[in-house]
Amino acid sequence: MKNLINSIFFFTFFIVAACSTRASGQDIYICKNARITLYSSAPIEDIKAATSTGVSVYNASTGELAFSVSIPSFQFEKSLMQEHFNSDYMESDKFPKATFKGKIQEQVDISKDGAYPVTVTGDLTVHGVTQKRAVPGTITVKNGVISMTSEFMVKCADHHITIPSIVFHNIAESIKMNVSAIYLSNNNNSKTK
Repeated sequence: MKNLINSIFFFTFFIVAACSTRASGQDIYICKNARITLYSSAPIEDIKAATSTGVSVYNASTGELAFSVSIPSFQFEKSLMQEHFNSDYMESDKFPKATFKGKIQEQVDISKDGAYPVTVTGDLTVHGVTQKRAVPGTITVKNGVISMTSEFMVKCADHHITIPSIVFHNIAESIKMNVSAIYLSNNNNSKTK
């Protein structure tokens, strides 16, 4: 557990350093508990899993956005599903993280309350395979609090995730991902550590 916490803080520090080259500390927003869910609808059985350990950094000045999530942190209703997910499909011992690093294409005025539809273009790395993606989402600003939500599909084949033929009908070829994050400014994070 301590190693996981250390790696999360190291990742956060790395991304903040990378994103803050042109921005003051007030422009950096961090989420350390992003909720990420996956859902696979299949004829025999739906598969659902969730984690609330995603880490994200948003640079409001440049539009840069980064996410990282530990694959083993996804929790399933059935322990056998979780075991197969980690060992057979995601090989989480070899590929323990999924990451996204990109840039929001639209200008978002975080000083004004509102819901802003956005598209984030960047690199999604899952199972050690990086793909260029354009991911839709919404940034919401309310009373100075910034949150982001997104729903998108990930094709297993795009990331060389092999589904054994014996369970092919149990798992969809594409997995629906939902991401939800609430951000604190970098100044708030430094005060609460």
